Amino acid sequence: MALVVFSLASWQAVLLCLLFALIYVGSLYVWASVGNKTRDHPDVIKRRFMSVAVISVIVPLLLCCFGTESSKGETLLEWMGIRFRGFFPALLIPLGLTMILFTGPLTLHYMDGVFGLYLEPKYWTQSATNLVWLRNHIVAPFSEEFIFRACMLPLLVPCFGQGLSVFLCPLFFGVAHVHHMIEKVTTGGLDVKTACKQSLFQLTYTTLFGIYSAFLFLRTGHLIAPVIAHAFCNHMGFPSFGEVMGHPQPVKHKLIASFILGLFMWIVLFYPVTTPFLYSNYIYDS
Repeated sequence: MALVVFSLASWQAVLLCLLFALIYVGSLYVWASVGNKTRDHPDVIKRRFMSVAVISVIVPLLLCCFGTESSKGETLLEWMGIRFRGFFPALLIPLGLTMILFTGPLTLHYMDGVFGLYLEPKYWTQSATNLVWLRNHIVAPFSEEFIFRACMLPLLVPCFGQGLSVFLCPLFFGVAHVHHMIEKVTTGGLDVKTACKQSLFQLTYTTLFGIYSAFLFLRTGHLIAPVIAHAFCNHMGFPSFGEVMGHPQPVKHKLIASFILGLFMWIVLFYPVTTPFLYSNYIYDS
């Protein structure tokens, strides 16, 4: 693998990232044969799997075209967070950190008896053949983090620095999810106003997650860190605060306390457990 460094002008980096986002989203709609089928239809999912597989090959090739020879020894794969050193800490620690943030929802799952489901082999065998589950837990987390973090941050960081890039990169990620509004109107049966409200809410939390994901990528220097966090967040979904308020008073107070405790512990641990040294991260360690 050739040694590369990225040194584009700021406007070039932004335009290239925008191109990557458009290519990714556009690839989801190239299949005319799916008609008005919903995004959860097996035919739509299978074709979109093929689309993102092709895009995940094309975008790195485009990225490679804009790299120049490096004197420091960084390869393209290392810039993209694909390396072995520090892999297992990057797999486990960010997952643990994200689970701490979800202490409240996990407590709710425990009280509802959901944890027992994960101990049943049948759950995992059925999930492995469920296209929606595979999309939400494997294909979407990997492909989105690969394109929107691993392929964009190597372009943005040399131009804007890590601090600004953490907030700039998620904008492409958030805007890329606006296409769901079109699906909600055309195949979901929602009126435009309702679809806009839902999409604005989705834009907000996907952008916030994108900030967290970009931070994990830059601190660990590993693609697997945001991928595993993304998969976990997709599994958990947005916290169900309404369900908490529906519990009896003593239980409700305990649940609220677990939400607050999780957020507090996440804030306390957020920076220390993502120290680049733990992940042998020397490329993005600055």
